[in-house]
Amino acid sequence: MDAVGVDGAIMVSPFAMYRYDASYAIQVQQAYPGRFGIVKPVDPNDPAVGDVVADWRKTPGTVGIRIMMPKDSGYKASDPGIANVAKAAARHDFPVNVLFWDNLENGTALIDAYPQTRFVIDHMAIVQPHEPPAPAEPWKDLPAVLDLARRDNAVIKVSGAGTLSQAGYPYPDIWDPLARIFDAWGFERCLWGTDWTRAFANLTYAQGVDPFRTTGRLSDSERAMLMGGACAKTYGWTPS
Repeated sequence: MDAVGVDGAIMVSPFAMYRYDASYAIQVQQAYPGRFGIVKPVDPNDPAVGDVVADWRKTPGTVGIRIMMPKDSGYKASDPGIANVAKAAARHDFPVNVLFWDNLENGTALIDAYPQTRFVIDHMAIVQPHEPPAPAEPWKDLPAVLDLARRDNAVIKVSGAGTLSQAGYPYPDIWDPLARIFDAWGFERCLWGTDWTRAFANLTYAQGVDPFRTTGRLSDSERAMLMGGACAKTYGWTPS
């Protein structure tokens, strides 16, 4: 982060590594309280998930929660556990990061069902690879992603975008589809990110940052909003 000029970051406790145990993220935040706000995945199947959200709200440095809702999870917007999470998040004024790639229908239904809950859509709601190569049709779900922009209670994370490039670094082929996302959502609702714990097999950390810092496709004000301003607005947190 120091090497590439990243002042601070929202650290989402990596679900693939730690599941619902956020103790590592807490340790990182405690070591660098001015550099990280932290987000914890919560388990919709836990009958006490409302209490989990309430306790997390009391934890220093916390800025949100997360639910994992890809197609293979089997979760639907109508599930009681999903409802418990959405209602608890609204009650405690937490945004809900939600991963629903390859499950856009249920993800859209979730956002529509809980208009009082704020949602942060992970990874543009687009399936992204854990290792090269990029998918054959990386932007096939883009029309549905653009349609999601009509929901006022959602913002979108433009994270891991470089892993969708078929051209390789510095990813010249991502900018036209990203421009359509920026136009639909507005920069104040687009949150840049690296998705580093997944993307590391595809690119270096610097390669995830530098194309956005140096591209001529963004104005200085657009870059500032995408790479920090929208995040601060969404989570109510800025690095110090």
